[in-house]
Parts: sequence; structure tokens; C-alpha cells
Amino acid sequence: MSERPNPPIDNRITRSLGIDYPIIQAPMGWIARSSLASAVSNAGGMGIIETSSGELDAIKAEISRMRDLTDKPFGVNIAQAFVRDPGIVDFVIEQGVRFVTTSAGNPQAYTAQLKEAGLIVYHVVPTLKGALKAVEAGVDGLVVEGGEGGGFKNPDPVSSMVLLPLVRSKVGVPIVAAGGFVDGASMAAAFALGAEAVQMGTRMVSASESPVHDNWKQAIVAGTETDTVFLNGRHSPALRALKTERSMGLRFAEHNVFGDFGDAQALYFGGDMEAALALTGQVQGRIDSVRPVAEVIDDCMAEFRETLEALADRYLSPERMNA
Repeated sequence: MSERPNPPIDNRITRSLGIDYPIIQAPMGWIARSSLASAVSNAGGMGIIETSSGELDAIKAEISRMRDLTDKPFGVNIAQAFVRDPGIVDFVIEQGVRFVTTSAGNPQAYTAQLKEAGLIVYHVVPTLKGALKAVEAGVDGLVVEGGEGGGFKNPDPVSSMVLLPLVRSKVGVPIVAAGGFVDGASMAAAFALGAEAVQMGTRMVSASESPVHDNWKQAIVAGTETDTVFLNGRHSPALRALKTERSMGLRFAEHNVFGDFGDAQALYFGGDMEAALALTGQVQGRIDSVRPVAEVIDDCMAEFRETLEALADRYLSPERMNA
């Protein structure tokens, strides 16, 4: 029985992962560490530990710390483009987690080995072609990521409103919707389009338990829906970041601007907003405060149910249908 105020959701994703609520925290480099991930897991969602920072010794310590902070399920992300250590799969398997998301690479590289070890594997995809390739590789599910989300993106971004129903129409595996999801109303929209869970990134960056400097959190709170910029569209990876002098100066660059990313830790933990690119999604325009993770998740689930009930009452009640 859930200890949270909202009753659990029963679907393929919550059932297989052993979580109460179909809300997954994005695996953001340096950010998706134990303080944030444990808060998400303790609130009934799925906390994820990142590997994209490449700091495997630190990540191993963070995973160990997770076991002190929560007795709930959590997962690990393998960001293939940023962790080129061939031992990464064995490393993740040795941590004893049951759920892995793979991203930024070929799903055929690690899926079979992870599944042979008994792990549940979801792959992050930004296109239908990528989704079909991942399903062919044998993944258990997909994280379908729209171009409005923050972070590393496909150079040809497709919005969640288009991508989700397109992928759903072609595959049968469970789908986690990522890119633009922040509350119960947007979660209900994702479910209407075929998802069975949502992934939240920018909302979690700005949460109380997020380890990033308050300058970044306050920039998200102050930002509008137009205060991000899409960079590196002629190269890979493309990026969506907060508008700053640094990011705007790279807007029309011909070269691959990934090399100009900057000093991530000076931004993330030092609060220097010009030190690096602050990867942030367009959904920041709907975030108006820094809030605890449990409050975010509880309110999201309450609004999710209220939204579904209101739609049913408005359009499916006998009185409305017979009017």
C-alpha cells in the first residue's frame, strides 16, 4: 500500500518497475545523483542515477548512498555517447539495480547483455526510426523524447504532440513520454497520446532536492516558454539550453558547439550562469516556484485524476451525451 496521499496507478510500467506512480526522473549529468533520485523514489516515482558525467567512481558511491536514503526501486541510465568504457554494462549490473535506461547510442549495443542479466531495459528515442530499431533490439520499453525538452536532442527535433502518437501507432511496448511534462494535466495528455508514464527533467532540476545552485533554479522559475534556445542543429548532439549570453552567442555557429559547452560544474554547483550551457526545456515557462519533489509528485497525481474525471464528466456523462 502506498504511503503517499494518492492511490497508486496500476499499469504495465508501474507493475514491472514496482513503483506507485508512473513518473520517472530524467538522468541529467551531475544532477541525477542520490539527493534527487532518492527523493523521487521515496515519493513513489522512479529515481534515476546518471552516468553521463563519466565519473564512475562517484556514481558508484551515489548508488551506495541511495541504499541508505531509500528502500524503494531506482534505476541507472547508461549514456552511451558519454561513457565509452566497455565495462559500463558490467559496472551497472554489479550495482544490483533492476531498471536501466540507455540513451545517446545504438540500442543493439547493450540491450541483450543487460536483459540476460535480468534487468529491465528502456531506450530513449527521438524519432520513429529510432523507436523501431530499439524494439527490434529487444528493449522492454521506450522513453519517447520530444524536441521541446532540455538537454541533448536530435538535430531534427519533433514535438511530443507529434512523436508520441506516431510511435504508439507503430509499437506495442510501454512508452514513457519525455519533453514538456510537468504536472497532472500534461501527464493526462501524454496518456491520451499513448504513454503509460512521464519523465520529468526541468521540473526536477528546479526541485528543492536538486543539487544544482539556486541561481539556475531561480532562472527556471523566472524564465518564459521562449527563454530557451536550440543549438547545434547542424551537428550532433543538438542542445536545448536556457538563453544566456553564452548560449545566444552560439546560436548561429557553423561549427559543432558541443566543444563550447563550458565548465559544467562551475554552472551547476558554483552558480555562474555563463560558465556553461544550462540545459533546460521549454516547460520552464510553466514552472513558477522551487518545490519539494514529494509535493510535485503528489500534486501531479492529484491533478492527473482530476483532469481525467473532469474530461469524463464534461464529455462522457449521460447528461452531456444526451444534450
